[in-house]
Amino acid sequence: MPSGSSSQRERQYEHIKESAEDRGASTGRAKEMAARTVNKQRSRTGEAHSSGSSRGGSRKSSSSRQGGGSKSSGGGGSRSGATRDELYQEARRKGIEGRSSMNKQQLARALGH
Repeated sequence: MPSGSSSQRERQYEHIKESAEDRGASTGRAKEMAARTVNKQRSRTGEAHSSGSSRGGSRKSSSSRQGGGSKSSGGGGSRSGATRDELYQEARRKGIEGRSSMNKQQLARALGH
């Protein structure tokens, strides 16, 4: 756990680590999973003021892809926040050929977004 973590995050870390070990993960893998999960939560809530990451840069985009978000579901319309899969499904419904080899930008262009 990073220094300066709250007791709540310490408990969360231990719980995740023990759960992963109970499911058969090695100790090292369990620690890694727990640390990543807790650090992600700290980052989302603004608890982690400085990343201190050796990789550098912001990883915000990956967390926004994985869950949460307030995207509206439903058909059609111009949705700037649509994922590649959502655009692909819309292209499939509209019968756009070559969609399987298109990237997100190409799909959006083909759909007129």
